[in-house]
Amino acid sequence: MSQENQKKSLNILVIMDPIERVNYKKDTSLAMMWAAQDRGHSLGYCQIHDLWLNRGELMVDTQPVTVKRDPQDFYTLGDKSTGLVSDYDVILMRKDPPFDMRFIYATYMLDHAKAAGVLVVNDPQAIRDCNEKLFATWFSDYMSPTIVTSKQAHIRQFITEQQDVIVKPLDGMGGTGIFRLTADSPNIGVTLEMLTELETLPIMAQRYLPEIKEGDKRVLIVDGVVVDYSLARIPSKGETRGNLAAGGSGVAMPLTDIERQVAEVVAPIVKEKGLMFVGLDLIGGRITEINVTSPTCVREIDDQCGTDIATDFIIAIENKLVI
Repeated sequence: MSQENQKKSLNILVIMDPIERVNYKKDTSLAMMWAAQDRGHSLGYCQIHDLWLNRGELMVDTQPVTVKRDPQDFYTLGDKSTGLVSDYDVILMRKDPPFDMRFIYATYMLDHAKAAGVLVVNDPQAIRDCNEKLFATWFSDYMSPTIVTSKQAHIRQFITEQQDVIVKPLDGMGGTGIFRLTADSPNIGVTLEMLTELETLPIMAQRYLPEIKEGDKRVLIVDGVVVDYSLARIPSKGETRGNLAAGGSGVAMPLTDIERQVAEVVAPIVKEKGLMFVGLDLIGGRITEINVTSPTCVREIDDQCGTDIATDFIIAIENKLVI
C-alpha cells in the first residue's frame, strides 16, 4: 500500500450490539475499533434497528464514537444524527447471533450499501448464504460424521450407529442448545422434541469427538490468511462444551500441522465469498462449524501470543480500498 493511501482516513460504521454491554476484557469488535482509530480512521456506531430505507436509499441513525483503552471509560458517543450509509467507506457488521429474521433483514438492507459502493465486512449475501453450521457441511471430508435433519428416526439411528453424539441447533451461539446424547441416554426423545420443535425444525447431529478435552480450537482467517495461533477453548470440569460463554477457559497455542492443513483448505473459499473475518472451529483437527457473523477470540490470542490480529484486519480492509 502506498504512503498516500496509508494516510487516507476512512469513515467506518460499526454495527454491533449495545456498546455499553460489551466485555471490555474480551470483545473483538472493540479491538477492531481500537485498531481502526489508531490508524487514523473515524468511527460511527449503530445497532441493526438504526438502519432504514428511504425511497431505495439506505439510511442510518448513527453516532460518532471514540474508543479508549480504559476499562472504566472505554467509549464516548457523540450526538445521534441521520445520514446516508453511502457516506461511509466501510461497514463492519459485528452484530452477534441469533441469526434471526431481524439479522436477515439487516443483511438485506446492507445489500443496498454494497450496491452503493460501500465495503461491507463480512459481505451480507455471504453471511446469509453461509449458515455457520450448514456451511461446514461443504467440507464434510474434514468433519466428523454429521447429519442434519428434523426427524427423530434419523437421529436415533445415527445415535445407534455412532454411540456418542452431539446435537445442536443451526442458529445458536456460545454453546447454547448443545446436548451430548449416547445410545443409552434416557432423555433422547424429549431432547429431540425440544430441539426439533416436534420434528418441524432441522438440527445438526455430529459424532462426539473426545479430543474436545484438549480444546475446541478457534482458528481465525483474515482475508484468506490463516492466523498462526488458535485459541483452545477447554471445557470446565464436567462440561461437554468448550465455549467461553459456557465456562470454558481459553489457551492460545500454535496451529498443529493438521489444523493448518484444514484451515488452508477453507481460507481461499471464504475469501472468494467476501468473508474477510472468519472463525473456523476445529476439534481434533475436524471442522465443527465456520463462524462468519461476528467471530471472536482476537483479544485472547493477542494477549497470549503478542499478535495484533485486529490491526492486520484493518490493514486488509485498507488494501481492499486501494485503487
